[in-house]
Amino acid sequence: MSMYETVTVNDVPEGAAILDVREDYEFEAGRAAGAQHLPLDQLPERFDAELDPDTDYYVICRTGGRSARAAEFLQARGFSAFNIAGGSGAWLEAGKPMEADGGAEPIVK
Repeated sequence: MSMYETVTVNDVPEGAAILDVREDYEFEAGRAAGAQHLPLDQLPERFDAELDPDTDYYVICRTGGRSARAAEFLQARGFSAFNIAGGSGAWLEAGKPMEADGGAEPIVK
């Protein structure tokens, strides 16, 4: 049994802190509006300095695999983290607000 909870995109509260753990090129192409970026491979070195232990984080990637690992990592260190099922693909399909660098039309890579 995992230590973190998985939620659907529709279960993410409005104004929630969304943590995107995808690679730079994926994040730049399209992301949940207002998401914070912290690639999964950099999480162990950066989470302490960049994340607030009093914040509930809703973690997202492309399909849900990397975000599950990130949520588990954060939970094991005392953070409140929820994995977003289906990732950015599900976010886009649900019509949730997205943005991309340079004002481009957001896409999920």
